Amino acid sequence: MESTRVAILVLSLLVACGSSRAKVEEENPEFWRSQARKTLQSALDRKLNTNVAKNILFFLGDGMGITTYTAARILKGQLQNQTGEETVMTMDTFPSVGLAKTYSVDFQIPDSAATATAYLCGVKTNLNVIGVSAAARNGVCKTQKGNEVTSILKWAKDAGKSVGIVTTTRVQHATPATSYAHSASRKWYSDADMPDIAKRDGCTDIASQLIRNTDIDVIIGGGRKYMTPRGTKDPEYPSDYSSRGKRKDGRNLINEWQSLKIGKVAHYVWNKTDFDAVDPETTDYLMALFEPGDLRFEAERDPSKDPSIVETTEKAIRILQKNPKGFFLLVEGGRIDQAHHAGRAYMALHETVAFDDAIAKGLELTKEHETLTVVMADHSHPVTFNGFPFRGQSILGKSPLWGTDMLPYTTLMYGNGPGHKIINGKRPDIRNVNTKTEDYIQLSAAPTESTTHSGEDVAVLARGPMAHLFQGVQEQNYIAHAMAYAACVGADLRHCQGQTAAPVVHSTFTNDEYGNGGTRGSATLLSVVLSALLALTLLM
Repeated sequence: MESTRVAILVLSLLVACGSSRAKVEEENPEFWRSQARKTLQSALDRKLNTNVAKNILFFLGDGMGITTYTAARILKGQLQNQTGEETVMTMDTFPSVGLAKTYSVDFQIPDSAATATAYLCGVKTNLNVIGVSAAARNGVCKTQKGNEVTSILKWAKDAGKSVGIVTTTRVQHATPATSYAHSASRKWYSDADMPDIAKRDGCTDIASQLIRNTDIDVIIGGGRKYMTPRGTKDPEYPSDYSSRGKRKDGRNLINEWQSLKIGKVAHYVWNKTDFDAVDPETTDYLMALFEPGDLRFEAERDPSKDPSIVETTEKAIRILQKNPKGFFLLVEGGRIDQAHHAGRAYMALHETVAFDDAIAKGLELTKEHETLTVVMADHSHPVTFNGFPFRGQSILGKSPLWGTDMLPYTTLMYGNGPGHKIINGKRPDIRNVNTKTEDYIQLSAAPTESTTHSGEDVAVLARGPMAHLFQGVQEQNYIAHAMAYAACVGADLRHCQGQTAAPVVHSTFTNDEYGNGGTRGSATLLSVVLSALLALTLLM
């Protein structure tokens, strides 16, 4: 009881101190009423955009859960010398907002492979597999065959549009890989990463599928070492053995890609100087691989050596938008997730701010009446936004309300991760620790080498043609179908035909127009029939 009274007293003092920090205009009720009236009128004046989307800009913030989104908003404002909470991010301006349920077929909490297969291919699947249905099993090549599912990137290409991927990770990583590859393991980056039995059974690595499966116009990210023969010196880090080529088959996929583009203006670049020299107006194809693996964090990036996600997004759009039939572009802020896995909130939030800047650039370069722009996360992380920090207090700082052990804690913490530091039953004393640095690892409740994902719904934001389809609480695989409907790509072409009635669906479990494979059609159909007969028997 005594500790409760002390806590209430401390909280009361904090409230009193905090209220003194309010801006003068915010103490006036008319400030809030006027603001709300403007927002209401904007909503009332909004007209549905029912155009067919010529272009699709799809921004995927890997690991960008609601807490990350909110905290990044505050950081963005504080980087501009504002208090931060009232900051309006580019993402905040999207009129249509919904939630997506992220679970996979086999796990309550998913990974980036299962989620990417859902929102890109329109089919939920199992953990660790990409571009295959849930009939496939993690790491078992034989189960991959016949269960491949294609992505909206391929549907767009088949419809005559230009297509591209931009990522801050390696281009063979789960999110970008799902747009073009089919693999029973997300880890099969190169043939060196595959077990011999998988190769004997006829499976191929992700990097080799990058240049063969779909004719992708723009490929930007990292991942050089998965493209070249084992021991090949990296052009940027020639003395670093870990950066050297990994392939056992002796293939140089970069050279192969170039040979496939003979007769076209195709550029391969690995540094910013050459990247800047690429003229979008005269370029048909671009492969830009800036690192042997993933790109550097935004906070560590050398602007003279590596372009930002804003610059790569702009280059991709300028190349792709020359196609009169339009384009599909996937832009992934992939290192938001990787920073969270390391328990480094500073890095995760700065990655998210850069991601938001890339979204702004995308909107600047396209026209809303013809471009559907969708922003979402694939999954979340167990990061919490807690305590009672004052208005305007650094989002990377400490709560003024201490724990019952009379020690401070940070506003952002993790449910699990490498930040678990209980020594002799006590938390570390961080009173004299600067928690706002890029290297600081936030405290976590449970010890794990890498922070896990978390399973709550993620936000989906949209603007442009048919953006109103992205509302409500939906299964994550719905996103691919809604984007495809808006742009008239894939199997459902009703939108460009002026139809809205439900299409006639013939239920089978063999390959359909989306390339969804299956090997259990007759057995599943028999199971359905038997279940229906059993139900009728019970009802009678």
